[in-house]
Amino acid sequence: MKHIALIALVALAACKKDMTEAPAAVVMTEDALGHFCQMQLADHPGPKGQIHLEGMASPIFFGQVRDMIAYLKAPERDAKVLAVYVSDMGIARSWHAVEPDNWIAAAGAKYVINAGVAGGMGGPEIVPFASASDAAEFVAQYGGSVVSFDTIPDEVAVGPVDLDIELDTPA
Repeated sequence: MKHIALIALVALAACKKDMTEAPAAVVMTEDALGHFCQMQLADHPGPKGQIHLEGMASPIFFGQVRDMIAYLKAPERDAKVLAVYVSDMGIARSWHAVEPDNWIAAAGAKYVINAGVAGGMGGPEIVPFASASDAAEFVAQYGGSVVSFDTIPDEVAVGPVDLDIELDTPA
């Protein structure tokens, strides 16, 4: 019986350690650069993303949520992901003024896909919201559909971008 209690205690400690490893979101500074583009993110509109990787002191930032999702889906990524955060566009002042500390856990967010809106790098954007009602309001105005983090289709994040399609830029 003591062995079972000891095993349970060790397993509980391991679970607790895993739960406490996830770092908190980091405030995006004026100097934050996009992982792919190496451009200052403060100069680009729309939602952003940040990923915390094992062994890295600072997160990597993305100028578009679409780019962040593409990074997560990439087969060549080998670092362990500790935490993922996205901008909550339901509380952002505007598409052009997303607060540098406006972060929510990516796994719990609702995402609007196929809305035909341009993200910070000019490509079609995957737009995150903490609230399902905020996501639904966005869909009513710009179109698209609401999905969860785990159900974002690969082709939405990593598919080719049609440069002949005109994308809207929300206010």
